[in-house]
Amino acid sequence: MANIKFNSVSKKFGDVLALDNINLNFKDGEFISLLGPSGCGKTTLLRTLAGFEQVSDGEVYIDDKLVSSNTLHILPEKRNIGMVFQAYALWPHMSVWDNVAFGLKIQKKSKSFIDKQVKEALEVVGLMNYSGRKPSELSGGQKQRVALARCMAMSPSLILFDEPLANLDLNLRESMLHEFRNFHNKLKCTMVYVTHDQNEAMALADKIVVMNKGRVLQVGKPENIYYNPKSIDVATFIGKGMVVDGIVLKDLGEKAEVDIFGKSFIVSHNKQNLISKKRVKIALKSEFLQICKDGVNLKVVSSLYQGSHRSVLLQDNSNNAKFRLNHFDESLKEGKIVQVCIKDGWII
Repeated sequence: MANIKFNSVSKKFGDVLALDNINLNFKDGEFISLLGPSGCGKTTLLRTLAGFEQVSDGEVYIDDKLVSSNTLHILPEKRNIGMVFQAYALWPHMSVWDNVAFGLKIQKKSKSFIDKQVKEALEVVGLMNYSGRKPSELSGGQKQRVALARCMAMSPSLILFDEPLANLDLNLRESMLHEFRNFHNKLKCTMVYVTHDQNEAMALADKIVVMNKGRVLQVGKPENIYYNPKSIDVATFIGKGMVVDGIVLKDLGEKAEVDIFGKSFIVSHNKQNLISKKRVKIALKSEFLQICKDGVNLKVVSSLYQGSHRSVLLQDNSNNAKFRLNHFDESLKEGKIVQVCIKDGWII
């Protein structure tokens, strides 16, 4: 296992600042997800950890050992790191067994040691019966499991994943989430997983790092990131959240009574001594909204059939604010006026 520290890390490519003063600490055995839109810096951060990029400023530590600064750079092969790529990176002419054994052979380990490591790794990922097959004879999910087995056989202290499920179809991605979670439970080593897919991050990670424009916006457990965003950027990015204006009517401790578009609702917060009549921003999720008899008047803009529910887009005409809720009522047609109550929210 490995602990990781990024100390004031910045990375420039010419005049472009890809990473801007990153400070992070990951504990032994944690499953970390770096989450954000394309170009946010998450892959660059992973590459500095892997050793593929040297930092421009700051330091990167693995197990309290300095591995990268602007004057020192430890090569990837000296960091005891395993990496699983989006493209699998399997040798097409080698069998599954030989692909998993390749790194150990390069290290000139004994045949008995290699056989033991490869057998254990293939059994963990359920591919022992496929050990003689070539990659061309495997499905996408099986290829990804070979890549996992190859990592496991090397006994790394740290495993990095660079959007490993991006090439798989939806159903296969979902089943592979269970594979990755089981993989972590069995190895109990530190894992850092890059993705732009929020469902992957929420399902897998012990801790999520939300990034944008080379900066860290928020770090926390998935449920805290989802329900307790610290900024408008996080609130609107995670879970298709919405942010509306409100006025504090009364501080109730961890809750507050607020006025949203002329109606009173109770929402959550962690502020100190919220002042009455203070204007605030309130983060909402679709599950916080429900059709009711004495709520805010909203107009249905569109209703999309999603199988298990309809995704309904609503608009408040006087404030031009948009809301989303999941509903089962087919009568919520475009142009219809409905009343919506807010069951909860989070004051940013």
